[in-house]
Amino acid sequence: MDAKRSDSDREAGFEVGDDFRRFSQKDDIFCRSFWDPEVRSDRSDMFYETYRTPRMTWRPVDGFTQRDYALRNASWHVTDIFAELKGGEDRREGFLDPYTVGRDGPGSAAAVESPGEAARQVKHAARALGADLVGITGCDERWMYTHAYSRETETEKPQEVPAGLGNVIVIAQSMDRELLRTAPSALSGAATGATYSRDTIVLLAIEQYITNLGYRALASMNDSALVIPLAIKAGLGEYGRHGLLITRDFGPRVRLGKVFTDMPLAHDRPVRFGVKETCDICRACTDACPAKAIADAEPSTLVHNRSNIRGIRKWTTDAERCFRFWANQNTDCAICVRVCPYNRDFGRRGSRAWRWLAGTRLRRLALWLDRKSGRGRRLAPSRWWKAASQG
Repeated sequence: MDAKRSDSDREAGFEVGDDFRRFSQKDDIFCRSFWDPEVRSDRSDMFYETYRTPRMTWRPVDGFTQRDYALRNASWHVTDIFAELKGGEDRREGFLDPYTVGRDGPGSAAAVESPGEAARQVKHAARALGADLVGITGCDERWMYTHAYSRETETEKPQEVPAGLGNVIVIAQSMDRELLRTAPSALSGAATGATYSRDTIVLLAIEQYITNLGYRALASMNDSALVIPLAIKAGLGEYGRHGLLITRDFGPRVRLGKVFTDMPLAHDRPVRFGVKETCDICRACTDACPAKAIADAEPSTLVHNRSNIRGIRKWTTDAERCFRFWANQNTDCAICVRVCPYNRDFGRRGSRAWRWLAGTRLRRLALWLDRKSGRGRRLAPSRWWKAASQG
């Protein structure tokens, strides 16, 4: 590893060993749930089927009724349209493949005053188009999937991101906090789906904006690369014990997307605001996880199964245990997000004060105050519906 990359990794908090191995998308736990008999089951098949037809008979309890599934599935509708648009071509865009629905550009590139000014304008445009958070970093091949995954053949296929797209614009979209308070429930899944649908619209718009300027751009959501390392390098947040990005503005309550481009753009630097030190002593997500999938010990190079990347010292979640719980309850789970002390409304002065306290040596006091407040308790889904009906 060259000295420049080593310094960059150290700044981002990465500990990449000599035994590091890049990741193939085929080994992603969701891809494995289609081809790997160790993960696929009748319950996992039913899990995916619930996203097509909401039926009360699956879980006739609060949070899993027909109206809960109806809202969850409606929230996914926009992103599903694009995912299924080219299904006959063995493509699931946004999840297994990058988007290919953009229009051609003018054929000539607009002059750029400087990479710094271009980055400022791109961020300004991205926020105007709906992005909540925007950061820019370089395209690091280590986080690119070695291969994409073909749902049709259940095998690896070539990676589609072309050479020369050396910059990555990373966006984060915030999820609805009140919906997530009802986790675990089908209702809380509406927060996930709605954010993915917003992600799709914003990513495609950013891609088209850059294309209209005469540069190459490729919108990508869950496909093509591991986005959390890119988001950390782009200055959007820090890595948490639960394996999620924790941002200053929304905590872990975000979904991520990215646009690869050859437009000359200045890069952001990683940020640190005490997350690593707080997660070192906090076990809220570990204790709350019903699947016991979240690390309890210090960061390590432990690999639970083939759905974990090798050669990085970090907190690693057992993806098989996590997905098994999802499949058993017929919807995604966000308990770790709900209970995370950083899952707050930082528009409030008290939450900003808590964030400051958690970034100091008084973080144990901050965690004690968080537990005493009851902030992470589950909201009954029926109460969420009642609040909505009251206006």
